[in-house]
Amino acid sequence: MDNIQNSKSKISFPHMGNYFYAFKPLANLLADEVIIPPPITKKTIELGTKHSPESACIPFKYNLGNFIEALDAGANVLVQSGGGCRFGYYGEVQEVILKNLGYKFEFLKFVNDFSIPKIAKYIRKNNPKLSRFTIYKTILLVYLRIRAIDEVESYLRKNIGFEKNPGEFERNLKIFLRELERTYVISDLKKLKRKYLKILNNIPIDKPADPIRVAVVGELYVLMEPFSNFNIEKELGRRGIEVHRFCNVSSILHDCFTFDLYMRKFLKYAYPYLKYHIGAHGTESVGLTNKLMKEGFDGVIHIKPFGCMPEVNAMSALYRIGRENKFPILYFSFDSQTSETGVKTRIEAFYDMLIMKKKKTYDKK
Repeated sequence: MDNIQNSKSKISFPHMGNYFYAFKPLANLLADEVIIPPPITKKTIELGTKHSPESACIPFKYNLGNFIEALDAGANVLVQSGGGCRFGYYGEVQEVILKNLGYKFEFLKFVNDFSIPKIAKYIRKNNPKLSRFTIYKTILLVYLRIRAIDEVESYLRKNIGFEKNPGEFERNLKIFLRELERTYVISDLKKLKRKYLKILNNIPIDKPADPIRVAVVGELYVLMEPFSNFNIEKELGRRGIEVHRFCNVSSILHDCFTFDLYMRKFLKYAYPYLKYHIGAHGTESVGLTNKLMKEGFDGVIHIKPFGCMPEVNAMSALYRIGRENKFPILYFSFDSQTSETGVKTRIEAFYDMLIMKKKKTYDKK
């Protein structure tokens, strides 16, 4: 951070769901102050789209919009991470765009390499006064925060559509996240997770014995950033659907460290529709869809950014699965011009189809 050594360093990173609550302690090790960008709004995507190449995917544009808003709020250090597809190269392009707009900042890139020792080495390079113990303890804290967020949100997705007192789940989620942000002791963090999973379990629900179960699969960013998919999980929940999503930061980190096992597992699930890895999470989309169909799920929603090549590659296999097995799969491709009304209309039609399919299944019994 040579260019900002004589001033106070203020670090920021893009939004993706609620994960900024988890990553904040790690960002604190890299700078004097952490600046969280404003919540994503239409202004964010308008800024990102205005300054992005037309062919760039929607995660690029959202991230660029986040960066611009963070820089305008005073940030002078930005962090980008990612990989698995062309997104791993986007940091270079974003840096050029932002500097051409006149912003002065340092850009830290964690791309295609999530090795803990290398991350720790990178942190010590920028902050040599930190002990290895502090760094590794913070990385563990961040990981446990991620796990806590993922477990709590997973429970919500499966049950929020059946709560007797609307809004109770989300109200407790907000309280949990505020407490999580203030929790820096690992033992306290584990207690906090258990406490809120118990609270959520005690919230009254009216859930049928055999609810409609739908899984959401696809590209990781539009899966995990609700604004980018028009809160598709909430829309499903409002209709009394049990929603499952298997892609989260916990699963991504696990898969990074066990890539060969991960790939063999999902290629096995995807057989006979895929024989080779097709990039990023495309193989997982096909494998999970085939597996969940066999397990009795009622349908799958496949979402991706417009032009996402790994997920485009997955779609031919997904079409075969749906056609050959009469299994409902709904496809969404998001860009800056996608209509929220259109998304909701298609979800409503998909839900009606699932209801009719469920009824026919019961009538045959």
